[in-house]
Amino acid sequence: MLKLSNAVQIADWEIEITAIRAQGAGGQHVNKVSSAIHLRFDIKHSSLPAYYKERLLQLSDQRITKDHVIIIKAQQFRTQEKNKAAALQRLKDLILAAIAPVKKRRATKASYGSKRRRMDKKTQRGQTKKLRRKIDF
Repeated sequence: MLKLSNAVQIADWEIEITAIRAQGAGGQHVNKVSSAIHLRFDIKHSSLPAYYKERLLQLSDQRITKDHVIIIKAQQFRTQEKNKAAALQRLKDLILAAIAPVKKRRATKASYGSKRRRMDKKTQRGQTKKLRRKIDF
């Protein structure tokens, strides 16, 4: 059971977890043990509230397929248990990030003082460069 909030939880049967062999360079042990975790979560057929589903489907994340399935591969750790915990945490973070309210952008204007300081710095820089020139008699 993955708890997202007090009211929203994802049941274990909704998350498909498969152990696979980790990719990349390794020693004698890596080719024999399936320590990486492949997590699949179907958004459309889940018990998430409609608002959560809408926000997840609006995301343009490479982990979400065209079939609306979230696929997470965890192979950071050497043990299967740690990779499973990491994959579940990444799923939780993805869902919580999707439902976070988007802050409205307020247009701001540069202050008169900041504009003046910028122009003074430009003038000063130009003066420094001018002093480096050859002197023409």
